[in-house]
Formats: sequence, structure tokens, C-alpha cells
Amino acid sequence: MAKRLAGVIAAAAVLAAVAGPHMTSRAAPSLDYDFFKTQVQMVFLEKRPTHTRCYICHAESNNGFHLERLASGETFWTEEQSRKNFEMASKLVNPGDPDTSRLLMQPLAPEGGGNVFHSGGRQFASKDDPGWRTLADWVNGKKL
Repeated sequence: MAKRLAGVIAAAAVLAAVAGPHMTSRAAPSLDYDFFKTQVQMVFLEKRPTHTRCYICHAESNNGFHLERLASGETFWTEEQSRKNFEMASKLVNPGDPDTSRLLMQPLAPEGGGNVFHSGGRQFASKDDPGWRTLADWVNGKKL
């Protein structure tokens, strides 16, 4: 019995070595609130040439992505509002997989691999855009 068990263990070890990283599962990274609060939210407030800020449409929207409205005269969200924005944005991403995350693919130009329709225009021409990279870093688990 011990000899047979040793053979099974050896066979499992060989299979694991042959399978390589593409056949082993990895846990999805966790989304970091602090990175979101200080880096990602800045992308939503950034004015881009020929485009309005994400915030302008998404604070007034009733679609799948809603940002909290800034208080009159404020230039950034409160802690409570940032937490709500984090929860909303987290529902639109697949941690570890920016290319299947709606938050990243909706505003990306189709020529850059994004979705065909986004009523807010093409905020990012390509995945090389610094704003898109910031969102991707967050989805990939980057921390401060």
C-alpha cells in the first residue's frame, strides 16, 4: 500500500510540474481602497482634451456606473462618498483581469480593444493611456 501511495504522489508531482502556471489557479487580487481613493478617483475627475470628466456624466447618471455628487464648492469626495464610489466601481471589475472589466472596457476606444458603445465618448484611446493604466493597476491589485 505504501509503495502504491508513493507512486500516486510521484505521479501527482510530475503532473503538477508539467501543468505549469497556466493550469494552476491563482487567487484574484484584492482591490485596494487606498489606491482607489488616491489614484483611481483622480482619473474620474481629470479633464481630458475633447472630453468631459467622467464625474460630470456619472454623478448625474442612473446607468450602471454612478459616482457620488461632490458637495458644492468641493473638489474631492468625503470619506463616506469615496467608500460608496469604491463599492460601485468594484462591482464593474474582475479583479486580476482588466480586459474583461466593464469599468475599463467601456471608455476605451474600440481601436484600442474597448467596447463599441460608450455614450461618454472615448476617454482612453489605448491601453497605454495613463488613466487606463491607473485603473488597470487597481484591478490588478496594486497597493499604495
